[in-house]
Amino acid sequence: MTAVNGKGSAISLPISIRNVTKTYGTFTALDNVSLEIASGEFITLLGPSGSGKTTLLMVLAGFIRPASGEVRFGDRDVSLLPPHKRDVGMVFQNYALFPHMTVAGNVGYPLRLRGVAKSEIADRVQKVLALVQLGELGTRNIDQLSGGQRQRVALARAIVFEPRILLMDEPLSALDKKLREQMQIEVRHLHQRLGMTTVYVTHDQREALTMSDRVAVIDKGRFHQIGSPRDVYERPESRFIAEFIGESHLVAVSMRGGTAHYRDRPLQLAEPPRHPSGQQFLVMRPEKLKLLTGGEDGLNVFEGTAREIVYQGESTLLYVDLPDDVEVAIRQPATSVGPALPAPGTPVRLGLPAGDTMLVPAERAP
Repeated sequence: MTAVNGKGSAISLPISIRNVTKTYGTFTALDNVSLEIASGEFITLLGPSGSGKTTLLMVLAGFIRPASGEVRFGDRDVSLLPPHKRDVGMVFQNYALFPHMTVAGNVGYPLRLRGVAKSEIADRVQKVLALVQLGELGTRNIDQLSGGQRQRVALARAIVFEPRILLMDEPLSALDKKLREQMQIEVRHLHQRLGMTTVYVTHDQREALTMSDRVAVIDKGRFHQIGSPRDVYERPESRFIAEFIGESHLVAVSMRGGTAHYRDRPLQLAEPPRHPSGQQFLVMRPEKLKLLTGGEDGLNVFEGTAREIVYQGESTLLYVDLPDDVEVAIRQPATSVGPALPAPGTPVRLGLPAGDTMLVPAERAP
């Protein structure tokens, strides 16, 4: 990694979160959570509102003290250290920029706090502004910047002093969709260049899948699944994960002698159920389903009635009613050369490849 001050490589730190609990009266915000984060890793805490993800980030930053448990940066226990002694970079949701300062003034502020010489501050500020593509805007006032430019200023301020850990609290949520998607790639590329251990918080599933080395899905103060973006999406471990990440419809199946059945028809599965006891659900993602006009080899087949077609530009969704008031959807790309979508009211047959046929339990196994 090339450090922003040009003096060599900064060293990122691993993070160890051990049995951390945080309560507010009778409400448990974090319930005995543990997580190991590798040096230089980009990990995203993903969850719905109130899940505990921001609370955990604030524990890492030192703004919230846990009721119990330990946080270590490398081999140092930082559980009781105040924020200003943790030496972490922080990007807040609202950016927290100083409106009375210029862009350069904002970015250089952490260096002035650390007593860096003025000449060195100017040099480092200019280099980090160039890194975030704001090299010509150092003299601008904050109120003269667009939302995307302000986001870059906040990011530059967080990395200018070369922290070994970077914490980011939904920094892209205020941007419009197109700019947000552009900035996701830019932040990812910046991380690849700098190599800082990064903990990122978001409720946006696509954002988490796009940016992360690993995703830690949290809800009700507990981790439900931790893994690579592909593993979390392709191999959800519970009904909650399958419903929360990506588009999916869940169809109840019955287990008989270790075999899953849908309406008395045995299902071909990608792998045996990991937790076969209790209620099981078949995960049906729109992009995995195929509209059948012929053979069934290697496919699980479902028969229903076309209900509604929804045009979405790059793709079209066909909603299909299966028996027992079950709804599923199939997504067909706009460039698809497959069969034409049937009109509403038409009988249809859908195929789900055995390799994409996943079961999840109703609840996460203990």
